[in-house]
Amino acid sequence: MDEIKKLKEKIDAARLPTGVQDKVNEILAEMELNPANIQQYSRYIEWFLLLPWAASSKDILDLTYAKEKLDEFHYGLEDIKERVLEYISVLGLQKERGSVSLSRAPIFLFSGLVGTGKTTMAESIAAALNREFVRIPFGGLGDPYYLRGRSRFSPEADPGAILKALTVAKTNNPVILLDEIDRIADDAFNTIMGTLVELLDPEQNNRFVDHYLDYPFDLSQVIFCATCNNTNRLATAVLDRLEPLQMPSYNDQEKTIIGQKHLLPKVLKESGLNSQDLIIAESVWPSIIRPLGFDAGVRTLKRNLETIARKSALLIFSKKVNGAITVDESNIKQFLSG
Repeated sequence: MDEIKKLKEKIDAARLPTGVQDKVNEILAEMELNPANIQQYSRYIEWFLLLPWAASSKDILDLTYAKEKLDEFHYGLEDIKERVLEYISVLGLQKERGSVSLSRAPIFLFSGLVGTGKTTMAESIAAALNREFVRIPFGGLGDPYYLRGRSRFSPEADPGAILKALTVAKTNNPVILLDEIDRIADDAFNTIMGTLVELLDPEQNNRFVDHYLDYPFDLSQVIFCATCNNTNRLATAVLDRLEPLQMPSYNDQEKTIIGQKHLLPKVLKESGLNSQDLIIAESVWPSIIRPLGFDAGVRTLKRNLETIARKSALLIFSKKVNGAITVDESNIKQFLSG
């Protein structure tokens, strides 16, 4: 059949590792004996072809470059950045000295209030190492099969979130963020925590088996990170495999620096503006930072800057102003309204 012929050509082009190739050949033989289920078999084989069995990104093990990337994403947080640099140093030394067994990456758990930079810290680790980054959200998760998928013989057959993340990354050594792992629904809590124990255990995750694929995938090269608002709801066995790092709240001075040096340039670029289009007076930054009271993170600050930028873009695009827009104490309420 033409479909089987095309699939064989894809398999030959994929150059799969020996064990994986044997498994795919086994499925092909079953397919030829059961042509009525060709679509089911075809989809199953396609997942073997999609997974990055041997595709790895090359790490950049340069402390100067890594520090630049970490500073680009975050202001301050020197203790946490130091831990990341320590791990990069270990990898670099092992590579220089030809170590046979490379160090397992610590599994960082970034814990803190909303908006304190937990997710972007994981992104910055990926950028510092030149690895792909994939986020897996856990907020409100109630499906116990979410991570490990459902059997290909099930009516709802589908791979789990881990395999899907790998196909997005297209490498077998990405940084995968398990985001908000403390927000799992009660009815899925025990199953998901049990899966996390295996997933985060370096003695087990080199043969992680997804229920759909039913074939082990080596996750030992993946750098896992996780986030939570607090650790009280996490299973003890999961916590034992994590290295908790507390993300501190920002004070007003730190938020001003973050807003001026990090957030504002990004918001201007996203809004089609530049630094000559919009000038924010020093005196109004306190109003932008906390218009309604204390906020531990910088999400309110970012939203307010986005609001100011959008209103400025409207004035410029509608030709209602010529030259730069200055936001100061005389008009700040106008720019923050709505």
